[in-house]
Amino acid sequence: MKIATNDAVSREELLEFLRPRHRAIVVTARRDGRPQASPVACGVDAEGRIVISTYPERAKTANARRNAQVSVVVLSDDWNGPWVQVDGDAEVLDLPEALEPLVEYFRCISGEHPDWDEYRAAMIRQGKSLLRITPTRWGPVATGGFPARLA
Repeated sequence: MKIATNDAVSREELLEFLRPRHRAIVVTARRDGRPQASPVACGVDAEGRIVISTYPERAKTANARRNAQVSVVVLSDDWNGPWVQVDGDAEVLDLPEALEPLVEYFRCISGEHPDWDEYRAAMIRQGKSLLRITPTRWGPVATGGFPARLA
């Protein structure tokens, strides 16, 4: 029997948990206030912000421009692995301001690119944007399972 866990973590422990995990659901607010959830790849930049590559016309981007309060549920690769919800303030970076932060986004997820000039050109050609989310609060790092009272 697997018992559910909820471990409160410090900001540094949160960032350590987030760095190797790149699968997430970002939740923004639609114009009518209802949630908009989008599966994304994410990383953590050098300043401890969650970074998500996107396009200017995506719903999550438009929503974050209108209302910077967003949530990100960061998942483990293993479906039954630990996860955490992070609430934060988002900023949207567009080109050309987004170009070097997009390089950092790639690095924190995949390491070094074989041709950074090619990568930068692709980001410009695609017209990419970047969501950068500063964590303001977070829940415990949790795992699913039975309540402890059933152990």
